[in-house]
Amino acid sequence: MNTQLFTDKLAISLSAICVLHCLFMPSFLILSSWFVAFSIDNEFIHYAILFAAVPVSAFALIRGFQNHDKPAYFVFGLIGLSMLVFAVVTAASIGEIGEKSLTFFGSLLVIYAHYKNHQVCKELNCDCHEA
Repeated sequence: MNTQLFTDKLAISLSAICVLHCLFMPSFLILSSWFVAFSIDNEFIHYAILFAAVPVSAFALIRGFQNHDKPAYFVFGLIGLSMLVFAVVTAASIGEIGEKSLTFFGSLLVIYAHYKNHQVCKELNCDCHEA
């Protein structure tokens, strides 16, 4: 499978995981036993997702920009990634609502950028996304 296709899909999946984590983790903690709830280090999960998402997404955005020369989607993706990093790094100072908001909207921007990157490739009929 082509690296551009794979990294775009992986970046979308990782960003979706961020959104799902933000939306459903509180429900999971409420529904799970106290032991499970306290054994999960929430900050570790944030850094782990971020550690995986940023390099994959950055690679896919750079490759997409090189292949299609569409700076708007590259910029949207970088803004989204910056929001994700900012949310995790400044979580203590911006509060839970601020962190969730930044993560949610940052993830949506990243998903949008990769989706549009894929769409542009299909419109141009280039072979970088052919599987």
